[in-house]
Amino acid sequence: MTDSWATFGADLHLDLRGTRLRSGLMDALREAVRTGRLAPGTRLPSSRSLAVDLGVARNTVADAYAELVAEGWLVARQGSGTRVAQRSVPRKPPPGESRARARPVRSGPDYSLRPGSPDLASFPRAEWLKAARRALTAAPHEAFGYGDPRGRIELRTVLADYLARARGVYAAPERVVVCNGFVHGLMLMGKILKRRRVRDVAVESYGLDFHWDLLTGAGLGTPALPFDDTGTCTEGLGGMRGVGAVLMTPAHQFPLGVPLHADRRAAAVDWARRTGGLVLEDDYDGEFRYDRQPVGALQGLDPERVVYMGTASKSLAPGLRLAWMVLPESMVGEVLEAKGREEWSSGALDQLTLAEFIASGAYDRHVRGMRLRYRRRRDQLVAALAERAPAIRVSGIAAGLHAVLELPPGTERQAIRSAAWHGLAVHGLSDFRHAEARAADREGLVVGYATPPDSAWAGALDALCASLE
Repeated sequence: MTDSWATFGADLHLDLRGTRLRSGLMDALREAVRTGRLAPGTRLPSSRSLAVDLGVARNTVADAYAELVAEGWLVARQGSGTRVAQRSVPRKPPPGESRARARPVRSGPDYSLRPGSPDLASFPRAEWLKAARRALTAAPHEAFGYGDPRGRIELRTVLADYLARARGVYAAPERVVVCNGFVHGLMLMGKILKRRRVRDVAVESYGLDFHWDLLTGAGLGTPALPFDDTGTCTEGLGGMRGVGAVLMTPAHQFPLGVPLHADRRAAAVDWARRTGGLVLEDDYDGEFRYDRQPVGALQGLDPERVVYMGTASKSLAPGLRLAWMVLPESMVGEVLEAKGREEWSSGALDQLTLAEFIASGAYDRHVRGMRLRYRRRRDQLVAALAERAPAIRVSGIAAGLHAVLELPPGTERQAIRSAAWHGLAVHGLSDFRHAEARAADREGLVVGYATPPDSAWAGALDALCASLE
């Protein structure tokens, strides 16, 4: 018996365009059962979960379920939810039946556990809309002009307060520059470093290749620092000639999940002071800590030698395209000059909305709620693997939105193929390994447990376990 729900919510949402909501939902479910894409016994998501995913009223989903139960397509039992009714075989449409209603065969995976995204279905739409209304009502007329390339003063002020309180960052509003996502900020830093005649930017042995490519595109080399169980070996910076900066994820190394050891944090800052170099600190998921006290930002050790880079992409949604840099005082002018040549500022209304969202306390409430939700998912992941794949060691789980499933040497590619066969998209650890890193001595899967919506989480977890059994 199939005991999971395929990621059908997105398809249903597409089907509902231009239709009456309840009848469109019922037609979509009938067609899925008729063609066998929803197999007998498949458990459907709760009416609440599916309503959230589709953006419709819960009663719409509940009424559709009830009518399909009455028609015999579904069965509902207290304690076991709503399932597809047992049927002998899927009925094929007769030759003369119109093909207009036939749905295309799914070409992509049913589920995704790729890291890098929060649960987008959990975006706080109602609270964001309230903040947007308040911000729009209070916005001065000049907010609708071209604006300050540093970003709106309202957002820079609340960010300075929040980052000091939550991340231990020394952040005066005059040092904060708002940009269109982390990538935009990194592009600006690449240009500035090249103008300063920096030859190389050291990077970690594991990370995101498109970040390295951005630096390479700016004309900078990206030599890799060694890595071990206590994080990136920053003591090696002194022996790397031509390196003028280092790009790091010190609070929660991506993707291995190790916090940088205190001695190595100090070593990175000491190197920057001694050589006049810079540390580019990527604090991509600093708010999400589960089993330990938060690790403060490296920037607090020396605000004049560390560029702190944060983003709303993991805490809220990447589609907002809002990020920020907290700069050494001496760099503010350089960054504004580089930024001004591309665009004057990020969208003022989104900045004002985020400022109001933070100032009202809604941001803190949202982060606390998501921290509990992601922790539950992490615990469910660990428990399911302990039961069904006990040989797999899970690491990097004290913080963040992903975990590393460590695999025996020579099995990573096989595990990815098995996952694909079960309809699951995952990334292997080798996808994040720098080309100059030492010989591959680690293999595993990097599992983004925050990514699926609630209606797809159980199915994604089941597919993952099945692919590793």
